[in-house]
Amino acid sequence: MLSNRELFLMNTAQTSSSPRLVEVVKAEGVYLYGPNGEEYMDLVSGFNVSNIGHRHPKVLEAINSQLDKYLHVTVYGEFVQVPQVQFATELLAELPAHFQSVYFTNSGTEAVEGSMKIAKKYTGRRQIIAAKKAYHGSTQGALSLIGNDAYRQAYAPLLPEIDFIEFNELEDLTKITEKTAAIILEAIQGEAGVRVPDIAYMQAVRKRCDETGTLLIFDEIQTGFGRTGRLFAFEHFDIVPDILMLAKGIGGGMPLGAFVAAKEVMDVIKDNPMLGHITTFGGHPVSCAAARASLAVIKTENLVEQVERKALLFKERLKHPAIKEIRGLGLMMCLQLHSFDQVYNVSRYCAENGVMIDWYLHCETALRVAPPLTITELEIEKACNILVKGLEKYA
Repeated sequence: MLSNRELFLMNTAQTSSSPRLVEVVKAEGVYLYGPNGEEYMDLVSGFNVSNIGHRHPKVLEAINSQLDKYLHVTVYGEFVQVPQVQFATELLAELPAHFQSVYFTNSGTEAVEGSMKIAKKYTGRRQIIAAKKAYHGSTQGALSLIGNDAYRQAYAPLLPEIDFIEFNELEDLTKITEKTAAIILEAIQGEAGVRVPDIAYMQAVRKRCDETGTLLIFDEIQTGFGRTGRLFAFEHFDIVPDILMLAKGIGGGMPLGAFVAAKEVMDVIKDNPMLGHITTFGGHPVSCAAARASLAVIKTENLVEQVERKALLFKERLKHPAIKEIRGLGLMMCLQLHSFDQVYNVSRYCAENGVMIDWYLHCETALRVAPPLTITELEIEKACNILVKGLEKYA
């Protein structure tokens, strides 16, 4: 009889030629468990998804409650579905008053697609600007925004009139003009290796958009829901974007994304043509129920307030000559090493010793550290001890 690993390699599409092949039979809190009793502390949070840990009891309770009511009933935006309505209302209550309308999607890349559409239709313009080394998803439109030619060339031609600027470079902001529909920026560049922009830069972007009538779209797909020590990362910069894109941590482990805007901007999809943006499964009621529970957990367990202290503990314990720099905000951190060989070997050592870490799409010389916000101080100590031993072995 073939093993699950053999069936995976035979029947399931792989996204790389060297998948990690870690078999997971259960996940709980900050841990993943293998079929033979293996235990891995998840320092990646399923790539910034499991902000409140895996299978939080409140999320499971909300899912089970919704299962007794209904699953999918119709396409998005036509029926009044209570989990969607309640979560949209609760989400907007956490955001500045400028945000008045939520469109739920299945994923982050779909939030990107919808945001581009409403920006172009609302402004009547075609040009969209993104940043070099950006990552916004893998659909054709989102891929058009990826700031790395190596990932675009194989799928050309992509969307026209996409231009790129250097992230955190004030001089490049002159490229935003009256012809620009929107500029799409990550609040913190994730796959570039956690690049945190200057406050003055983000405020200059806001000012330039106001001067030119350009919409500012923030990608908070990785940074949202407490990851950086604020509920949303844009709060660090004392500005408000025109459109906010969310996913990953929004659903408490269930698939969900969203784009949020003023009602007059969002309403352009209603007419000319009618149903100008539609999704069958976006805002699935079970996912929205889970998201409501997840947001409640973040607030009632005061997880955002704990982020800075936990991040500081990581920085105190991860002092080693092999680490050139620790970048990031809150529990979205990057350990900059010297080479990919170091990164690969340290990550392999950590996995063999019960800690799961990874690296970045555009920065293979750095280790990703983004644990669930629920991680305890004892668990941080344990993870750091293993990380340091890996660094000592492969320095």
